[in-house]
Amino acid sequence: MGYNDFVDFKAKLKDVPEDPGVYLMLDKDGEIIYVGKAKRLKARLKQYFYQSGNKTAKVMAMLAHVADFRYIICPSEVDALVTENNLIKKHTPKYNILLKDDKSYPFLRVDMHEDFPAVRLVRRLKSDGAQYFGPYMQSVNIRDITDLIHTAFKVRDCSRDLTKPSRPCLNFHLGKCLAPCTGNVSSEEYKEEIRKVIAFLKGNDREVERVLTERMMQFADEENFEVALNYKHKLKVLDNLVRKQVSALPKDLDLDIFAYETNGVLGAVNMLVVRAGKLVGGDNRVFTAADEDISSYIYQFYTASPPVCNEIVTDCAGDADALETAVNSLAGHTVRVIEPKQGVRRQLLDLSHSNARDALEKYGSREERRVLRTEGAVKQLGELLGLHTLPNRIEAYDISHISGTDKVASMVVFEGGEAKKAHYRKFRIKTVEGNNDFACMKEALTRRLMRLKEGEDESFATPPDLILIDGGKGQLAYALEALRECDEEGLEILSLAKREEEVFLGSSPKESILLPNDCVALQLLQRVRDEAHRFAITYHRTLRGKHMSETVLMKVPGIGKERAEELLKAFGSAENVRHASAEDIAALKGFSLASARKLLSALNEQNSGLNNTKEQDKPDDMQNDENGGEDKN
Repeated sequence: MGYNDFVDFKAKLKDVPEDPGVYLMLDKDGEIIYVGKAKRLKARLKQYFYQSGNKTAKVMAMLAHVADFRYIICPSEVDALVTENNLIKKHTPKYNILLKDDKSYPFLRVDMHEDFPAVRLVRRLKSDGAQYFGPYMQSVNIRDITDLIHTAFKVRDCSRDLTKPSRPCLNFHLGKCLAPCTGNVSSEEYKEEIRKVIAFLKGNDREVERVLTERMMQFADEENFEVALNYKHKLKVLDNLVRKQVSALPKDLDLDIFAYETNGVLGAVNMLVVRAGKLVGGDNRVFTAADEDISSYIYQFYTASPPVCNEIVTDCAGDADALETAVNSLAGHTVRVIEPKQGVRRQLLDLSHSNARDALEKYGSREERRVLRTEGAVKQLGELLGLHTLPNRIEAYDISHISGTDKVASMVVFEGGEAKKAHYRKFRIKTVEGNNDFACMKEALTRRLMRLKEGEDESFATPPDLILIDGGKGQLAYALEALRECDEEGLEILSLAKREEEVFLGSSPKESILLPNDCVALQLLQRVRDEAHRFAITYHRTLRGKHMSETVLMKVPGIGKERAEELLKAFGSAENVRHASAEDIAALKGFSLASARKLLSALNEQNSGLNNTKEQDKPDDMQNDENGGEDKN
């Protein structure tokens, strides 16, 4: 069977075992596009191919390209994790997180097996019996750490051959090194100094603070203020490190914290590093991947640099026990994998999630982020809903009224994911009696669709790729009636219900679709829906304000409907008329100076503020929306 042939996934799933293992997703060309692991293969694969509302946007997009799948049974979940990692490295599938070896973090290495150990900066960990401290990421400059070490402790920072005695370097004369190169210091005496360094790297800051303070005071007493200021600066650097102490954590605790966030197009992993109870750094990596948990990422990370921490804190690992076993085989010491629900570890994990979300929001240039929210959202919407046409032009409709009075409908247009305000249109509902939103929606859509073949109005003459209705099944049913009566059933239409943000497609109105909350496609629909709602309310308020002003004016003796309309056309509202001059009113047709003064006197006597008819009372975002023309037909 070729990969272009149809595969009955549900029938194929019947033969899949419940054993742990690895599954491979293949596209129509037989290429592996995703590798995953599972505690129970059948149960995991069912989550992909049976209707489910909890899949991420990226997983749903990946499934659109899946033509077949394979699986490999493994003896245990740990073997599945290791096999998955090996297959990811071998095949580099496009929908997996691929941790490339192009970014390594610095560690400090101390080998106590040497006679005279040095503190070395390295970027690769080895199983050589040495002690490693790190990794040191953003917010902590490793050069500050090494500078403090060589300022406070008399240890070497050279690479001299110490098998033969030699003359000491300048550091010995400055009191910064015991100079083991001279052969005048024993290995044990030197190692005692190195043990102080190790204690500092494990969180004991007091010895460093004591030494720096003593030397600062000594040089100040000697009036060598320049050197004293240098030690004062070192104390400030140390204080910055001490301030990173997480007060609720033990000082000997080392944590690696991992969090994962996605917007449906991109995913971001944040890692925070706590060493000796201090938050010493963090970093973000952004990927285009469909992974729903990051246990494979964590395992990949540690295969490159074995863990030096005591605990891994995360809530993204699909199987924490299997990950813990696999990581311990790399570490050479016990490392616990913890999924905290509360306490300081939960707070740190929440902080990690915040950093991951921030990385997603700020990833790429401003233009790239704009494209993601607009063109990227349009593309993702088409993929997630399985639309035959890319929904480049989206028209959205909403109804606004108060108890069935002054009923109006709005039509807003988004093209390429961005508002096209010149194409906004508004309707006064003419045929519907009383409070009936469904019928109002049908009338508005019918009137719009009847003008689809007219060329007079560019907006009405441009066919939509997708029609969005604010509401649920009821609104959609009436909208579908409008499409049928106008012989436009080929147009794609959907409704978006506010309560659960359920999507109902016109092609299958009985089944709702729950788009992932994290996806830019849903965010686009929400923006379009909210804009239609805002525009409808704006028009309704304007219309209601005119009617109220008309009523106020017609209460004045001698002012009938025709004169009231003339005044509103000139001044906009009754309140504006009240603030006009008698001369301006007298300039209108049918008014004299005397009748204008009589009108102003009557309006002032009424003293009706009519606040809700003032244009300035509208929110700022409603002031300049009059470019949406009204449909008069």
